[in-house]
Amino acid sequence: MMTEQGRVLEQLLSGTFICQISDEDSWRYLKNSAQADRIEQQLNILNRTLSQCADGDVFYAAYLTLGENERKVLANQFQETAAGLLPLVEWLLLVQQAAGNDIPLTQGQPIRLPELQTRIEDTPAFKEQLQKIARYRLFGSTSVEVDGQLKQVFKKLTDLGYLLRPNPEKQIYLATGKVDYLFEVLRFIDETEALSLNEQAELASQQGSLL
Repeated sequence: MMTEQGRVLEQLLSGTFICQISDEDSWRYLKNSAQADRIEQQLNILNRTLSQCADGDVFYAAYLTLGENERKVLANQFQETAAGLLPLVEWLLLVQQAAGNDIPLTQGQPIRLPELQTRIEDTPAFKEQLQKIARYRLFGSTSVEVDGQLKQVFKKLTDLGYLLRPNPEKQIYLATGKVDYLFEVLRFIDETEALSLNEQAELASQQGSLL
């Protein structure tokens, strides 16, 4: 039987972002400094380090040192992240506008799908936005209906770890800490826009804040 330490380590090595919403038990485990130190020691053996974002409320594994192979992996990961930013940002803006919020989506914030669908269906501009977003390669929806488009977008975002559906019987989703991580990626790219993607990937890893 796998220990709790082993389970947390396995999650981190698989690329999971651990926050209070996505996995409260693992999050509490890592909030304990002694336990986090043990995880850090295990990660170091595998050339990884325990990184944090969102003021220490989101944990993930990053490379400890960069060799040629690590640079290649980072460049590929960063390019994939950058390629998916536009549809993700447009989705975040749509959710914020449809909800009438001044504050961007953040960890723990609920999204009630039926309410969002109603607001989008009642507003032609929102319907156009959703149709455009749903057709992006990241989401790949072929539906012409708001209901089908939303379900495909939300399924993909759940698969990617940006959303969590605590109760499969209810159409209520919670934003995870990966959304906060996404905003940090956006800020980082904005601050380093003059650099190439490869340079951004390496600098991000050296800072221990991304990827």
